[in-house]
Amino acid sequence: MRVLGVDPGLTRCGIGVVDGGHGRAVRFVAVDVVRTPADAELPERLLAVSEAVDRWLDAHRPDTVAVERVFSQHNVRTVMGTAQASGVVALAAARRSLPVVFHTPSEVKAAVTGSGRADKKQVGAMVTRILRLAEAPRPADAADALALAICHLWRGPVSARLARAQTQAAQLARAHRARLAAAAKREE
Repeated sequence: MRVLGVDPGLTRCGIGVVDGGHGRAVRFVAVDVVRTPADAELPERLLAVSEAVDRWLDAHRPDTVAVERVFSQHNVRTVMGTAQASGVVALAAARRSLPVVFHTPSEVKAAVTGSGRADKKQVGAMVTRILRLAEAPRPADAADALALAICHLWRGPVSARLARAQTQAAQLARAHRARLAAAAKREE
């Protein structure tokens, strides 16, 4: 499975591609950071992110897109820009009928470092080690994008099995309730 990980942002948007094999085997494919000038108009910045994501989706043809879930920060302006960049990424993937999954920062940190409270340096070091890179991807947005892809490769299959099991359990519960209702009706 090939995953495109995206650490969304307007000033710096990290994009990384990782292939997953059997078990926890992962392989680095590519990484970059899309930069937009802070003084550019919002539509221009979103267009630049959109065009870059389109190029990456076309060039690398991922099976899934993993995006960092926007979380509440103290700076509302930063949250808005991050959310808008996330929306652009999700739209680009949807246009290609690609599944989009969102992972929280603590989920990603826990997946790659073992601690949901790891700092950026620890995430970068573990991404470097996991992908057997010569040096840590820079800036941190690049390492974060790769960490998102790794997180999805490692947690995605488990999450999918859990979702299927929950759906199946709900269907069985509905069928059981229907049988009980039918039995109760016959007894009346």
